[in-house]
Amino acid sequence: MHGDTPDAFMLDEQDGGTLVDEEDEVLAGQQGGQSRDLVKTKTGDLKERKGDGSGRIGDRLVSQGVINEDQLNVALQEKKVTGKLLGEVLVDLGFIDEETLTKFLAESSGFDVFDPKHTILDGEALNLIEKHVAVKHQIMPVSIDEYEAVVAMSDPYDVVAMDTLRRYLPKNVTIRPIVTTPSILSEAIDAAYGYASSITAILKELEEGAAETATDLSMLSEDQAYTHPIVRLVNALVFDAVKLGASDLHFEPEENFVRLRYRKDGVLFTAQTLHKQHWSAISQRLKIISNMNIADKLTPQDGRFHMNVGGRMADFRVSSLPTVNGENIVLRVLDQSQSIMPMEKLGFSEHNLGLIRKAQSRPEGIIIVTGPTGSGKTTSLYSMINEINDVEVNIQTLEDPVEYTLPMIRQTHVREGVLEFADGIKALLRQDPDIIFIGEIRDGETANMALKAAMTGHQVYTTLHTNDSFGAIPRLLDLNLKPGMIAGAIIAVFAQRLVRRVCPDCRVPYRPDAEECKILGVDANDPPEIHKARQGGCQSCAGQGYKGRTAVVEILSFDEELDEVIANGGSKADLKTTAVQKGFKSMKDDGILKILEGVTTLEALARVVDVNK
Repeated sequence: MHGDTPDAFMLDEQDGGTLVDEEDEVLAGQQGGQSRDLVKTKTGDLKERKGDGSGRIGDRLVSQGVINEDQLNVALQEKKVTGKLLGEVLVDLGFIDEETLTKFLAESSGFDVFDPKHTILDGEALNLIEKHVAVKHQIMPVSIDEYEAVVAMSDPYDVVAMDTLRRYLPKNVTIRPIVTTPSILSEAIDAAYGYASSITAILKELEEGAAETATDLSMLSEDQAYTHPIVRLVNALVFDAVKLGASDLHFEPEENFVRLRYRKDGVLFTAQTLHKQHWSAISQRLKIISNMNIADKLTPQDGRFHMNVGGRMADFRVSSLPTVNGENIVLRVLDQSQSIMPMEKLGFSEHNLGLIRKAQSRPEGIIIVTGPTGSGKTTSLYSMINEINDVEVNIQTLEDPVEYTLPMIRQTHVREGVLEFADGIKALLRQDPDIIFIGEIRDGETANMALKAAMTGHQVYTTLHTNDSFGAIPRLLDLNLKPGMIAGAIIAVFAQRLVRRVCPDCRVPYRPDAEECKILGVDANDPPEIHKARQGGCQSCAGQGYKGRTAVVEILSFDEELDEVIANGGSKADLKTTAVQKGFKSMKDDGILKILEGVTTLEALARVVDVNK
């Protein structure tokens, strides 16, 4: 295929759209991770042969009802006259629009669609190739990390463009194309290379032309907003946070400046300090994209928006709160690519994985996950539910709010004053569910309904706010549930925290002292080698000394003996004594195991678990 032929799915369709001569030589080829057949024609050119019989783009558009036969015939005649590609001709004639063509190309190729107005570009990726190279080969880098480069292309099978691109990319980085039409890509290239995209460069641009920031962003069209420096600054800040792996962005106005802090691996740090003169425009932009009322600056507001951040879909929950220095705005990042992870990747030990799977194998009862906000309860529950998600079971959820969407699972958003948890459970039970996920038990009525669901043959997953797994029982008793009802209805209670992983590239080995050995439960005369974070970190961990988080978990699995303790009105201490006799491992025990394995540090564990108990 040639570099100047921008669409592999608009192959020659003259004379009815025959792709190749049946006697042509077939060459097996592969490009960009996608298998295909390349066919050498009698002129020596390479063309693609559709192995699925879908062949002609025109016929496929007609069969899907996008255009009719008359329109196809007109377009084919026009194609012969102009020499343009069929897709471009159809757009020029007004038979289809650019968006329809883009979606069709994506469906035909199996690649994602590139939407420049809802995609935040990575300035580092754009700097890889110059504008004239991007224009010539119809390619535009969207994002890059150490493993993958996401590239917008009009033809993901253009061999010349791919070879050119690889010359500019680091070795061992794979290319993931996202597709669009040539005209949309050309406009996106002009816009992307025509304006500064790095935070530093945009801030400099704002300093030099401060008057422009006074523009009312709500008056701008989407095309105008795309190039505005404040819009580009917000995009750059959001991209920087997502790429860094931040879970939250805190925009905090002070008297003379605005502090932007990211929360990464559970810890806040200052990412940027911005001049106060930009805050009005920045906050207005954040409220516009979150569908908030930009005129109301005196009452708290909540909003939400989603954005393609360098080829990854991310949702953002936004909260604004009036303060003495202006509106404080916090963005919670819900990265779809990180939302549903296999159980094995969440950091559970083999022992705990076995207990989880044993609990999930029981056909009815309640599985409760406890822990404070930000302890990973939702992530663990989503992963557990996704593991048993199957066409043979009906899984329904009640959430406030729905954070991640899951295929085949019926998810319902609880709304205060419209649909509460207790009423929602009643409605769900009429939907013939096998498994029910209740976002949180907040009151006695919800707890009572959840318990009834478990007792009528359903498997119920839910969360509670307690300090440890044993605290779930007193909490349920506080909600006026009877011990006799609780006993036998609970399958297991998980309690968890998220502890920071020490950076494997710069961690510092050492031998613990006597006091640390006592905490770890090891012989002080022969202490094992453990690790601590290096001060100042390294490039791999962005100077933090830690990289990522893992779960420390305790799982209280109920059996007849523990049920009897509850039914007889036993105390929390009685329950704990019986569980320990049966081999119960606490969060501290799980954390110490991870310290001895070199996964985390004693300092990091002490931040989330009481290690002196």
